[in-house]
Parts: sequence; structure tokens; C-alpha cells
Amino acid sequence: MVQKVMVEEEVVEQYQRDGVVLLKNVFDTSWVEKVARGIAKNLEDPSQYSEKITQGDGAYFNDYCNWTKIDEFRDYVYNSPAASLAASFMKTSRVSFYHEHVLNKEPGTTKCTPWHQDQPYYPIDGDKVCSLWMPVDPVPRDTCVSFIPGSHLWSKWFIPRKFATERNYQLLKVPQEGEKTIKEVKSEGRSYYEVPEEDIESGKWPRLQWQCEPGDVIVFHMRTLHGAAGNTSPTTHRRVLSTRWLGEDAVIAGRPWQVSPPVTGDLQPGQPAVCAAFPLVYTRP
Repeated sequence: MVQKVMVEEEVVEQYQRDGVVLLKNVFDTSWVEKVARGIAKNLEDPSQYSEKITQGDGAYFNDYCNWTKIDEFRDYVYNSPAASLAASFMKTSRVSFYHEHVLNKEPGTTKCTPWHQDQPYYPIDGDKVCSLWMPVDPVPRDTCVSFIPGSHLWSKWFIPRKFATERNYQLLKVPQEGEKTIKEVKSEGRSYYEVPEEDIESGKWPRLQWQCEPGDVIVFHMRTLHGAAGNTSPTTHRRVLSTRWLGEDAVIAGRPWQVSPPVTGDLQPGQPAVCAAFPLVYTRP
């Protein structure tokens, strides 16, 4: 049964305004240790979706959609405080689970996580959509994921980028023969734009970034722009479980590129994102 947690209204309003908030000491040691065991299993037996990018003295590993085969992740989904937290911040009456994402930057890994929004990668439309970024290692501020506050409220959606190459996703239907990249595209009534990386790096917008300890969690909207530096520590991994949660307005949607992860639960565009693949986990009184 989902562990229920109380969240102060002012913290929820901060999330609604900034699209991201840090919560301290939310998950007790037992959950941290359980998630760490699950990550170890995932690293030992990665799925077909896994990626390992070597750069510097280490590697950046990421993988997703293993919660049905890793007991520790399944327990976290159904019994930890995560679903209750998601319900509070999304202001939703019900919460379905989308997927988990394991992120591990080994010591000395110089590979950055490029600036991006999560939602354009996904076949999911809706505003009640969030992620919980939970580290199981201490994370210094300069290694922690960094966010552009309020960017979830911008009218712009941004084209997904490959983590390995940092290049834009290719269209499923290329408008001109031989075209390899896209900077702006319109699809199904929505425009997608290239991530304004130069503006971000020049300091045009403020950033939010924190030092995190095991047990802390960062809650962020799936359209909040974010990115992360490499792991400069010579000894400590940066292991994270990021879980994705969907509220009552989340529906399946089409995208002009191959979605990631490529899972729709056999649902059609416009249908609520609740099914065996995206199980209903929590209903808030």
C-alpha cells in the first residue's frame, strides 16, 4: 500500500510556479537501500533500452522500463511515498505509473546530460505529469541536475535530443530527402523548437540546483528544462532512480519522431494513460 505523506501547500505552490522543488529526507534508509539494490540489479542485467556512454575516466549508464522484473523497483512504485507525493504536486485525484529511469554516472565521467524537456520524448500529453529524481549517493551541487525555473509554463515545446550525440531526434517522415536534423517542426497542431542552449549557457535565465543527500528527492514537471554536468568525483558514483508519474489529464499522444521509451500500452491517441503498462497506483481521497 502506498505510504501517504503530507506536503505543505506553499511547497506545492512553489512546484506549480517553478516546475521543480527539492524535498529533504523524504525517503527513509530502507527505501534508499532497496532502490540501491534495484539499481545494482539493473546495472548487472540491463535491458534492450540501456545505453552506456563512455567519456573521461568513467561512463554514463541509463536504462528504463525494468520495474516489472526488478522487485525492488516494483515495491517502490506500489508501496513507497512516491505516488502520494506525485498526487500532491500534480493536484490530481489519481496517479498512474509511467516508467522508471536509472541514471548512473561513474566517478570521473565527463559526459554531460544535455538540456532538454522530458515530455516531448514521451507519447504523453497533459499538464499533470511529473518526475521524482531520487539519488542514492550524495550529490554535490555542481554535479546535481540543474533546472530553468518556470520553463514548464512556456508556450514552447522542445525537440528531444539524443543523450549520446546531443543531436536532435530525426523525424519519422523527413520533409526533404537527405535531411538529417531538424530545428523546428509542426505536428498535430503543436510546434516544437530547438533547445535554446546558447541562451541557457549565457545565463539568460536563472537556474535552480541543489546539493542532495540519499533520502532527498527532486520533484519536477516533465516540461521543465533541465540538464546536468558530468561526475567529477574520483570515487563516488552518482546513482539515481527517476520515476515518472501521470495524473488524471494524461493521455496518449502522437509525436513526429520515435518516442522514448517506445511503449504506449496498446492505447490510441487521446485515450487516458491508464492500462496494464501504466497501472493506476494511487487514488487520492
